[in-house]
Amino acid sequence: MPAIGYVTKADDGSFKGQLKTLSIRAEITIMPSKTKIGAAQPDYKVFSGHVEIGAGWIRRSEASGNEYISLSLAAPEFGPRRLYANLGRAAGTDDGERFAIIWNPAD
Repeated sequence: MPAIGYVTKADDGSFKGQLKTLSIRAEITIMPSKTKIGAAQPDYKVFSGHVEIGAGWIRRSEASGNEYISLSLAAPEFGPRRLYANLGRAAGTDDGERFAIIWNPAD
């Protein structure tokens, strides 16, 4: 699956970086949700500047048992559909704080 961006984990648990597709280049921040009160609510909120463009949920891989973050993004630039992605360790780097945004097509 192709990476559509990269983020770096900060000490406060947030992730900062850039979302990149053929037509979109946007700085993003993935922040832990401070208002989560139920299991169905997201663990993270995704922002571009001050605009909330999505959310993230902590999931566990059935194959490896490792945790990852599942992202759902929506903005007018994406058209009428949501963009789904997973946040996982970036391949080919020794930096344990660098993560790839891996596109997860819904179809």
